[in-house]
Amino acid sequence: MEIAKSLQQIQSSYIREILAAASDKNVISLAGGLPDEQTFPIELMKPTLENLANMPEVFQYGSTAGYGPLIDHLSDTYQLPESHTAMICTGSQQGLDLIARAYVDPGDTVVMEAPSYLGAMQVFGLVQANIVTVSQTEFGPNLDELETCFKQHAPKMFYAVPDFHNPTGVCWTLESRQQVAALCEQYSVAFIEDAPYRELRFTGSELPLVSSFCPDHSIVLRSFSKIASPGLRIGAVTGKRSYLEPLIKVKQGADLHSSVPMQALLLGLLKHQDFGLHMENIRNLYKSRYEVLFSELEQKLPQGCVLKPVDGGMFIWVEIPECDTFELAKSLLGNGVAVVPSPVFYPDANGAKAALRLNFTNANPDELREAVSRLAEGLAAIS
Repeated sequence: MEIAKSLQQIQSSYIREILAAASDKNVISLAGGLPDEQTFPIELMKPTLENLANMPEVFQYGSTAGYGPLIDHLSDTYQLPESHTAMICTGSQQGLDLIARAYVDPGDTVVMEAPSYLGAMQVFGLVQANIVTVSQTEFGPNLDELETCFKQHAPKMFYAVPDFHNPTGVCWTLESRQQVAALCEQYSVAFIEDAPYRELRFTGSELPLVSSFCPDHSIVLRSFSKIASPGLRIGAVTGKRSYLEPLIKVKQGADLHSSVPMQALLLGLLKHQDFGLHMENIRNLYKSRYEVLFSELEQKLPQGCVLKPVDGGMFIWVEIPECDTFELAKSLLGNGVAVVPSPVFYPDANGAKAALRLNFTNANPDELREAVSRLAEGLAAIS
């Protein structure tokens, strides 16, 4: 049976493939965006896990929109206006897929930054969107390019990760957030704000969501994979009720609803009196690992490499001298370190600057130091 034409155009996830190779115990992986397993709050979840046996109602079919008590808690926590609501999905990745299937017809224009999140490019590719990109600065998207793009292409939506961008780690400034929101309102473009790393800030002060400046022209994707556990597969989408109703209709046909016991488990965790301390511990751990990786890179990278500090998230983006980055990544893997080359983060790999995305959350300090030594050796060999 022939597969759909839309799927024929989609490449397999390079990151998923390299993670399989990186499972070798002799390989130090800086490739995936994996949270450290020691951060999983299993002890905090135990009371709710044990109490699930006394909650037979959560083992029945549930509402497509999600477990009511969890939706109420998130609505309060996020201080959603009366016209807005939350919807639970099977990871925020499903939320992105629901948005694409509910709103994007083949040929509709979707704007993204370049580089951008690979999973989003795959989702929009599957619905045969016309993906148009704008370049990124250290402050956020290039605003002149963005306005020109909005004028020329009349896009349906602009997708971005403003807090600790994947893959570059850039965090948009307050001015960029306000100006992007104003442009979305001016040109009637829906802003799709992906916020999986927002809670992982370890330096500086939290900035408002971009969507807070254009609440009636935006949808927010929120993830619990980085602060609870990826295995729970629970995410949330928030926005105007009228924006979310089509998503619920698509989700009904996709999976009826996300796991209700897992939603109840997440709610118990979020309401636990020590959840705040748990978050503080995660931030402290990731900050310490980031500092080790950044310091080692500063000391050991050969000339011609450029790296910039980040204030949170899970990644450092290292620009390197022009080379075949796939071949470099392959040779580095042979030398025992896994990285992700820049072209996978561009819809058009021909426009990719030579760079590597490095993760600092899932390797201990000694592993990070050894990984940088191996990386520096590999880069020295091409210079």
